[in-house]
Amino acid sequence: MPHSPDSATAHPLAAPPPGLAGGPSPSLKAVVFDWAGTLIDFGSHAPMGAFVTLFRGEGVDISIAEARVPMGLPKWDHIRALCDQPRVAAAWALAHGGPATDADVDRLYDAFTPMSVAAAVEHAQLIPGALQTVAQLRTRGLAIGSTTGYHRPIMDAVMPSVRRQGLVIDQLVCAGDVSFGRPSPMAMYRCFADLGVWPAWRVLKVDDTVPGLLEGRHAGCWTVGLACSGNALGLTVRDWESADLSTRARWREQGRAVLAEAGPDHVIDTVADLPALVERIDARLRNGERPAPT
Repeated sequence: MPHSPDSATAHPLAAPPPGLAGGPSPSLKAVVFDWAGTLIDFGSHAPMGAFVTLFRGEGVDISIAEARVPMGLPKWDHIRALCDQPRVAAAWALAHGGPATDADVDRLYDAFTPMSVAAAVEHAQLIPGALQTVAQLRTRGLAIGSTTGYHRPIMDAVMPSVRRQGLVIDQLVCAGDVSFGRPSPMAMYRCFADLGVWPAWRVLKVDDTVPGLLEGRHAGCWTVGLACSGNALGLTVRDWESADLSTRARWREQGRAVLAEAGPDHVIDTVADLPALVERIDARLRNGERPAPT
């Protein structure tokens, strides 16, 4: 049962792990970010047009709203989930004489990848505040990791643009780098090993999708959902920055409602709000609190 975001319920650790008993007060050691809708691509727009075009080429029209529903999953799984949506499945059966098979999904995925590379590069602009947030986290001594539903070829094309904008991270785990994708915790386990951080409650996962937040929760991390910059609302930077306070409040509640399924420990608007929250989480750690259990 998902718990309420920003819950103040403490989850005390029965006994400190080896190396922490009698040592300094516990604090966060690493933050692991998602990419689209979190650090880059405000509104997570890059994959949407590619999915619509992909299915249209198969004689099946899907909407942007339908394309967004499985967002956060690895892209093969995303395509499979789209094919399994009842309306899309019926349209596919009408166009192809039967349900989409895994071989069809393989074929669609092979066609989607190059389309998605171009779209991801086009939408690789940093979300406002991302660069400053990462810099502030580094001043606290935190390692910066990342996971993504994108496969390695897509991120290989995106990362040069990210670096030109000044953002440098310590580590990246792509879909396909581990045996099981989101919402499994496998990519987070790779982050723990690569960054040399443990236990899991000293790691914070930041994401704009339910599967990405569950990836963090299943690993035992603190989780922070982004209600306004990602897939939940699909806004543009201009939409957000030009909105009045009442409109922002309405959007904020809509985004929170979507992310509540994952039961994140906290929900904020965008990555720009993260540094102040990190201070609050460190205070909770010093108070003996731990992330909500799954």
